[in-house]
Amino acid sequence: MTDTDRIVTDDAPRNDNPYSQGVRAGDTLYVSGHGPVDPETCAEVDGDVQAQTDRVLDNLAAVVEEAGGDGLDDVVKVTVYLTDLDDYDRVNDAYGERFPGDPPARVCVEVSRLPGDVRIELDAVAYLG
Repeated sequence: MTDTDRIVTDDAPRNDNPYSQGVRAGDTLYVSGHGPVDPETCAEVDGDVQAQTDRVLDNLAAVVEEAGGDGLDDVVKVTVYLTDLDDYDRVNDAYGERFPGDPPARVCVEVSRLPGDVRIELDAVAYLG
């Protein structure tokens, strides 16, 4: 079994649910799903799905940085969960601005509902080697 480290940062939303913000296993970091929640207020951010996508990416980057990585530059895989695939193009616009070079592998799925009734959630895998 690989040694693992639980990653915790105040720069991403925390809650009392039974999961870690991220788990590092060797050079690989698994970042839990995050919604568009401001870590300071624990409230969903206002704005359209593009603004919400930016907040989610900030949350993911904070966990990667806390684990010793370079934020989104170390992300190799993302899963996008949307409650409405009509938001797909607007999410891609915001996402593309944050991954302008070689973007990570990605999956996007429509789901019926997300915790807190948010419109978007992302999880990620990062390589920290």
